[in-house]
Amino acid sequence: MKYDVATAISVGQRDYQEDAVIADFNIGNPFGFAVLADGMGGHAAGDVASKIVVTEVFSELKLQMGDVEALERDVDDVLRSAAQGANDCIDAHVSQNPDLRGMGATLVAPILFESRLHWISIGDSPLFHYRKGTLKQLNDDHSLAPQIDLMVKTGQLDEETAMNHPDRNSLTSVVMGRRIPLIDCPTEPTILQKDDLVVVASDGLQFLTDKEIALVLKKHQKKTSADIAEALIKAVHSLKHPDQDNISMVVIKIK
Repeated sequence: MKYDVATAISVGQRDYQEDAVIADFNIGNPFGFAVLADGMGGHAAGDVASKIVVTEVFSELKLQMGDVEALERDVDDVLRSAAQGANDCIDAHVSQNPDLRGMGATLVAPILFESRLHWISIGDSPLFHYRKGTLKQLNDDHSLAPQIDLMVKTGQLDEETAMNHPDRNSLTSVVMGRRIPLIDCPTEPTILQKDDLVVVASDGLQFLTDKEIALVLKKHQKKTSADIAEALIKAVHSLKHPDQDNISMVVIKIK
């Protein structure tokens, strides 16, 4: 199993960047991982929070990669421990800088062993799996959006009201130095196949609908991961949405 991996990042229509992303897939190795965080708390705070989360989780996973068999055996515990370490680091930083209280970040970190995909996710940054024309979000959305969408299905809200609801992007779980209410870290991996695509992103990508994302992936699926990432960024920019959030992503193509 081989991987073709690319990262991409854009500030969108914002004046500052609150996303942070990194990927570690060495050529020839049948394993690797990525870490992405979407910061919150304003210009300085969100930027710092996302960098703390990515740095702490990356460092822990990189350290554990010294023994890949042990890492896969204990991957759930390692991922949870890495997330808690990042949470503790933010707590310590806020304690020393009280003016940054309230800062935090989402976290999504997929880790692949051959065809086996594990992940940890906190917040609303999506982890997508694309196979033969079908796009599926693998991780849970820790925001109020799913509850608001359920109100549409049950007739309590109309679709336009739901899409523009002021609480739609309110997070129900986040890494911010406090107890983490919700952690998505399945014990069983998702099994990948040749030509599958895995897309890790901040929610800035979701200015595109799932259908629009799937169409871009279908059109470019035979191209490189870098080309696919570029096409997704261009598709978001083409919307010319005045409130476009930061966009960051990792595209992993299974070869």
